[in-house]
Amino acid sequence: MAEVTLATHQRLELYYWMLLTRVFDERMLALWKQGRGVGGTFSQRGHEAIAVGAGYALGPDDVVAPMHRDLGCYLLRGLTPRRIFANLLGRATGVTAGRDANLHGLGDLSLGIVGFVSHLPQSLPTALGMAMSFVYRHEPRVALAFTGDGASSSGLFHETLNMAAVWNAPLVLLVENNQYAYSTPLHEQMKVFDIAPRAEIYGIPGIAVDGNDVEAVYAVTHEAVARARAGGGPTLIEAKTMRMLGHAIHDGAEYVPPELLAAWAQRDPIDRYRAHLLSEGAADQAELDEIAHRCEVEVEDAIAFAESSPWPDPAAVQQGVYAE
Repeated sequence: MAEVTLATHQRLELYYWMLLTRVFDERMLALWKQGRGVGGTFSQRGHEAIAVGAGYALGPDDVVAPMHRDLGCYLLRGLTPRRIFANLLGRATGVTAGRDANLHGLGDLSLGIVGFVSHLPQSLPTALGMAMSFVYRHEPRVALAFTGDGASSSGLFHETLNMAAVWNAPLVLLVENNQYAYSTPLHEQMKVFDIAPRAEIYGIPGIAVDGNDVEAVYAVTHEAVARARAGGGPTLIEAKTMRMLGHAIHDGAEYVPPELLAAWAQRDPIDRYRAHLLSEGAADQAELDEIAHRCEVEVEDAIAFAESSPWPDPAAVQQGVYAE
């Protein structure tokens, strides 16, 4: 892997996006436990470094197909906390204008974000199609698609990888290996726990990375994106992490061994990066405190905006609906 050097302001930006994701997530979960939410919701805890590190490696004209634990990627691509929180509360000012009170459906093609298809890995062929459209139009653009370890056991995952390899598509496929596919642990879904080596059978690079190290995730994704943009074809990245809470707000995850969560808590991506920035002198405590305050203010503003926003007009329910 080629070494990638980040400037101090870039490192602080990575920290900001991860911390904004964490603060947003914590306030979101608190509201849902208070009964102020609409429908279900999904925690981001443990995934912040993957979503932010990978998303930060994209160019402004590239496209990304994130999932329900990639909030950091949605944010840094330009979806504001206000729009996302309004969507979560089912308000007319949300991304889907009240049609989907969830992290699903947060697509905005003007920002290069493909709306999440909740049945994994259905977003993958969509991202592949977009990648091939760049080839046909001779555009130096790249598509990045996220999926999970459970989805890597499905047929569509392998079909997409095979077609991407055959067509030499400018596609980066990132698997978030968070140890559980809903309640199914790795050892019950695959014999070999490493997913990256599967790339070899398709003749493309496969790279495993510490998904709790934001700079490492950025570096491998940056290299894969640059390779795809230069005509080198697709790359499979496996980012290893741990889903620190249940599948969704309703899931207490009692099936996860407490000692496993305790071990991964010691590798918290934000705590690690904060300590790293301080130890290297890239920031002092006052600078990091200012970032934390900024995140708190932004999220509180988003909540106030969402809760004061109007509910959607029932008469408009069919607007923008292309199939029933």
